[in-house]
Amino acid sequence: MPIDVKLFDGQPEGQFKVGLVNFKHTHSVSMFLAKCLVILASGASVLSLPAVAASNTPVQGKPVATSSSRKGVEASASEEQKGATAYVATLADFGAEVSSSESQKLADWIVDSADNGKLPFMIIDKLQARVFVFNAQGQIRGAAAALLGMAIGDDTVPGIGLRKLSSIRPAERTTPAGRFVASLDRDVHGEEVLWVDYDSALSLHRVVKGSPKERRAERLATPSPLDNRISFGCINVPVKFYEQVVSPSFTRTNGIVYILPETRSAREVFGSYEVQGSSSR
Repeated sequence: MPIDVKLFDGQPEGQFKVGLVNFKHTHSVSMFLAKCLVILASGASVLSLPAVAASNTPVQGKPVATSSSRKGVEASASEEQKGATAYVATLADFGAEVSSSESQKLADWIVDSADNGKLPFMIIDKLQARVFVFNAQGQIRGAAAALLGMAIGDDTVPGIGLRKLSSIRPAERTTPAGRFVASLDRDVHGEEVLWVDYDSALSLHRVVKGSPKERRAERLATPSPLDNRISFGCINVPVKFYEQVVSPSFTRTNGIVYILPETRSAREVFGSYEVQGSSSR
């Protein structure tokens, strides 16, 4: 801060007043006062330097977070956590029933995606020869063994529903995979059945006697699924299971029947996806 000392040095000697005190304006006094002012001014300049330096020098190192900035960071982290945990998968409830991982994954997808449209649904696992019935919320109502089409395959033969049973060759006796809207009704003999696909004459019903050599009831009772391929394509289930689980579940309502494939993937047939947590059970 430059100081102009000519105010004193250029004035003639005489009397002058500083505050309430009168001084005699002499050259020595002027020099003394000038020196004092220079010292004071220099001190003021020195004292002001740190403030100027602080305002113009970049901050080095890691900045210290203020309380307001910490709150902002915490709020941002909280929002990220909320976003990360916003999706909660809904899984099907199999209760104490033992099932394959494919049945579990499909059931979880059905519940999580609401593909059943608030209707009861059924999963038929052909490889395990098992039937699982769920209510609309995905809670198990019952499970049982099943007899299935004799032939391996996931497609139905076109027009097979119009043909006589005697004309259907063993290689054509498949239980097709897919998603079907099913309902209870009567067959040609007046017996109640669950029509899975009426056009192809595909139904789920109580086990029929069949010919003695087929031993249908005995096949249902064995623990192995390897001897359960015997029907023309329809699904045979134990009488008690049909009357206590299937019929009550589909009374006065349609339902969805999902038949798992055995030659293709479930994703190909249903467009399903794996639900988070489904394979960890």
